[in-house]
Amino acid sequence: MPLDSKPARAGLVLFVLILVAAVANLNLAVANVALPEIGRDFDASQTQLNLIAVAYSLGLAASVLYLGALGDRYGRKMLLVLGMALSVPACVIAGFAPNFEVLFGARLLGGVSAGLAYPTTLALITALWSGPARTKAIALWSALGGALSALGPLLSGALLEKFHWGAVFLVTLPLAGLALLLAAVLVPSHVNETTDPVDNLGGMVSVVFIAALVLSINFAPVDGRGTLAIGLGAIALAAGAVFVLRQARAEFPLYDLSIARRKTFWAAALAGIIVFGSLMGFIFVGQQFLQNVLEYSTLQAGASTLPAAAAMVLVAPQSAKLVESKGSRFTLLLGYLFIVLGLVVAWATWKENVSYLFVALSYVLLGIGVGFAGTPASRSLTGSVPVDRAGMASGTADLQRDLGGAIMQSTLGALLTAGYAASLTSAIANSPQASQVGTETQSILTKSFSSAADMAERYPQYGDQIIDAARQAFLDGDQRSYAAAIAVVVVGAVLVFFAFPRHDEEKRLLAHYHSQDSRSLPD
Repeated sequence: MPLDSKPARAGLVLFVLILVAAVANLNLAVANVALPEIGRDFDASQTQLNLIAVAYSLGLAASVLYLGALGDRYGRKMLLVLGMALSVPACVIAGFAPNFEVLFGARLLGGVSAGLAYPTTLALITALWSGPARTKAIALWSALGGALSALGPLLSGALLEKFHWGAVFLVTLPLAGLALLLAAVLVPSHVNETTDPVDNLGGMVSVVFIAALVLSINFAPVDGRGTLAIGLGAIALAAGAVFVLRQARAEFPLYDLSIARRKTFWAAALAGIIVFGSLMGFIFVGQQFLQNVLEYSTLQAGASTLPAAAAMVLVAPQSAKLVESKGSRFTLLLGYLFIVLGLVVAWATWKENVSYLFVALSYVLLGIGVGFAGTPASRSLTGSVPVDRAGMASGTADLQRDLGGAIMQSTLGALLTAGYAASLTSAIANSPQASQVGTETQSILTKSFSSAADMAERYPQYGDQIIDAARQAFLDGDQRSYAAAIAVVVVGAVLVFFAFPRHDEEKRLLAHYHSQDSRSLPD
């Protein structure tokens, strides 16, 4: 492939790929604003709300490596079309779910449908574009994807002003239908695909590993679920070890460890997990804060993310230029700086009665950070692998978003759950009416903010006390979440600073990998 090339009808093809990614990104983001209403409707615990929020990411993250490999072998366009087709029933089931279990299952199915389609978008960009044209295409794909994730809450909030919460899961149906039609007509078939057999055993083990890891994190803070969390953690460790051993010994590995060991690959993979995970985790906690503590309407809470979306779109073109002129390391570190600043502003100022100016400032800083860091995190992965293994690179790029999002949402949600329960338990114990609060009542109050709000409505004589205590408990919990997010991003910045190659070394390594991979390809 020439050093700088793109396909015929490049603009239309890129539009279709971004549209497919838009369906996945919107479905990923729409649940967050609806969580308080879902909690009240299902009388859900904070842990159940965490699971609803993370289910889509869980389905996508658990399946994406395996499905990316299947796309490399059997056809990326086929997976693209199948994914869009499967997203339709997944959205319908979620929209009309009668209980928590059905909603969780529908969101999980939706994640799998995205696992079919979403990795294919970046794999096709990698296969069809090259050189600076590829960097620009990835920048646009990354920025619009991140912006749509941030716009999802606005769309959800507007719908929730007029409709039942189920409407937020139906909103992507027209987009999915359009994407399905255009993908079938416009996207090229069978571009630089491999003929190697797929490591199906490795794929199934990868699904178990990621699913067990994410669920273990979610159940860790739940009273009475410690044994389950430990068991899931043990399964994740065992499956992870089996996966690595399998990939090291398989003749045709699902995940080529010789490529994964490349510095521009593994460092970029970890960097991206932190970048995108921070965005998704922050929006997850932030939407509940805005509604529960600041009493924003669903529309106001959703609209609060607009500054992040605008910042991502505006910064992305500059990110592509910086990657070409200054290198991925510089651009990643610049992005990390803005992400940390956004999280610090939230940690320091997001209290009761905080001005929206500080809310907007946090989202702007976070959006700028993700806008800068998203492009190099994805571009370094795709530039480090041969084109016939684009599914591995795109699968890893999707893991950045989805495993990062699942882990960060689960971790921040777990800290929020634990902090909320501990703070409210302490407040009850120190209350003059402590002796009147039975075990069952305390269990309801500490289950989630929405449960406490329901209790306040049932006992209006204590309503103000209950809401004030629940609001303070939520603040105590989300402070833990923001502090943990700051620590994770700082660790990520240190990793990038020391592990990621500087610009000249990055160019040399990428040229070496390209030459090495070209020699190994069959004639």
